[in-house]
Amino acid sequence: MRLLSFERDGRRYHGQLVGADEVRELGPGDLTELLAQEPDFATWTPTTGSTHRLQDVKVVTPIARPGKLLGVAANYQDHVVESGGPPLDRSRISPRLFLMPPTALIGPGDDIPYPKVSQEVDWEAELAVVIGKQARDVAEQDALNVVAGYAASNDVSARSMDYGYPRDTDDKAVWFFDWLAGKWLDGFAPVGPYLITADEIPDPQDLLIELRRNGEIRQQGSTKHMIFNVAELVAHASRLMTLEPGDVILTGTPAGVGSTTGDYLKSGDEVSVSITGPGVDFGILTNRVA
Repeated sequence: MRLLSFERDGRRYHGQLVGADEVRELGPGDLTELLAQEPDFATWTPTTGSTHRLQDVKVVTPIARPGKLLGVAANYQDHVVESGGPPLDRSRISPRLFLMPPTALIGPGDDIPYPKVSQEVDWEAELAVVIGKQARDVAEQDALNVVAGYAASNDVSARSMDYGYPRDTDDKAVWFFDWLAGKWLDGFAPVGPYLITADEIPDPQDLLIELRRNGEIRQQGSTKHMIFNVAELVAHASRLMTLEPGDVILTGTPAGVGSTTGDYLKSGDEVSVSITGPGVDFGILTNRVA
């Protein structure tokens, strides 16, 4: 099923999308309130609530303030190669996880603020994984059982940072922390519009990801080409930290980012991410660069 968070009359609620244009309200607050109950969506029956036309509510990001927002760097070989690196030997590396602040999260239709500290702002279409059950040291074969669902996301990235004074950017530490800071900026993690429950996605490695900039296709890839698949990412993350309902993992981007050609985002650009799979459509996540 498609779940969503939305605003009406100045307050936030969560609900279920019924058909193409009807929202069944399930309760106050965003989907964090529902996930805290750790429901099994394969057998869960939504409560009967008031209904609204989709056009009469404002859809917001499914999880507004997750306890943890995790990203995954270099998780598609074609993106690694287009960025100038050699193909990675997965037998000699581990998933490259990093944390982002929840203030990076925005929802569909929200503006991506153009930052003052960078002129090289890029796009990265990604599959987002939302955790539905508390998990610590979960085995890979059980990892998908702790996933509540999936959403489209865009890991917007500042490829360079300018703080207004010269720095030694050839220093590896300076380069790394600039790269990391480029993931932290406000509004740089759009997620939405819907949470597709895990029971609708039997194989998260069978999804197509597409990104359009101003209507032009810039990225097309498949989750089958991840270096580390969703189960491996969840299991690895749970070895490092306790995963909790509502935690979000952005799983990496395929080839086609702007930095390979120096064609970066500009104010006024519209960026849309769509994810589809057998019998499922995630909806379109569209944001404008302010």
